[in-house]
Amino acid sequence: MTSQPIRTAVAGFGLSGSVFHAPYIASHPAYELAVISTSDEARQTKAHERYPDTRIVTTPQDILALADQLDLIVLGTPPATHFPLAKAALEAGLDVVVDKPFTVRSAEGEELIQAAAKLGRVLTVYQNRRWDGDSLTVKKLLDAGTLGTVTRFEVGMERWAPEIAKAWKASATADDGGGVLFDLGTHVLDLTLRFFGPATVTYAEITARRPQESADDDVFLALQHESGVVSHVSINLNSHLQGPRFRILGTEGGFVKFGTDPQEPYVLGGGLPTDAVYGVEPPQNHGTLERNGQRTTIPTERGAYPEFYRILAEKLHDGGASSALPAPVDPADSIAVLRLIERARELA
Repeated sequence: MTSQPIRTAVAGFGLSGSVFHAPYIASHPAYELAVISTSDEARQTKAHERYPDTRIVTTPQDILALADQLDLIVLGTPPATHFPLAKAALEAGLDVVVDKPFTVRSAEGEELIQAAAKLGRVLTVYQNRRWDGDSLTVKKLLDAGTLGTVTRFEVGMERWAPEIAKAWKASATADDGGGVLFDLGTHVLDLTLRFFGPATVTYAEITARRPQESADDDVFLALQHESGVVSHVSINLNSHLQGPRFRILGTEGGFVKFGTDPQEPYVLGGGLPTDAVYGVEPPQNHGTLERNGQRTTIPTERGAYPEFYRILAEKLHDGGASSALPAPVDPADSIAVLRLIERARELA
């Protein structure tokens, strides 16, 4: 065991680095936010203002040049860079967090897992939607058997986003890791496997509706789980009227939940993970349980993105790759998601 701070670098300071990683690392006493890389001058200024004691560099390669002064790197860069940067970071002696999608191809992810094992480094993937409040609520209902035997699981992430805000997203094809299936799809597919176990894709619709879209922005998948559950997955950036986040049917009841987890917008608006109201969803967004013809409001569990970095800190302080403690996300889980995506593209 060691109590030395985990010297951490965040590569990329767009939405991923500035909202999903840096605030949680900076607010956790186990970490030192030592370096941030971004080539964008406005983001450099923002990073300096928010984290005046953090060194700001231009590129991820600048971080790798400082590897002997660091312990951990977090990759919040575009998907096509994940494999080469993660491989280089592992070889430089760093533990690695890769934002989703883990890699663009499952074979690349397998190679990274093998490299991490050979080099004795910790490798994990930021599947943060496991700690959405509504995801935690669904897990609690399933663990309690409240719905009986689940027969159908419906999960969706739908938005109205007619414009593509980021230049790399507008130009990225599916071969580059572009599109909503690699973006939001990796979240919802991870949840389907986490809740109901291994599955195969039996039907797939993958469409690009926005004129500027180079990959896909409207996806529907049907999955058959070995457990017997059928999952319907909807990811759509062309939706004026969003469907349920979750709809679950079982032999003893059903559950439906609308709305968006509040953690991302709260931090985006300037809130901190340490605030008392962080992760708390307003009552009007709570889900509905129906059993025996009676409807009941189910309060949403408090969102818990900080859990990812808490679990990771425990593992790193317990010996890293040699520790028996689990990583917050097993990268093998993310490879299973990539294989579903590859199968879906074959079908579509």
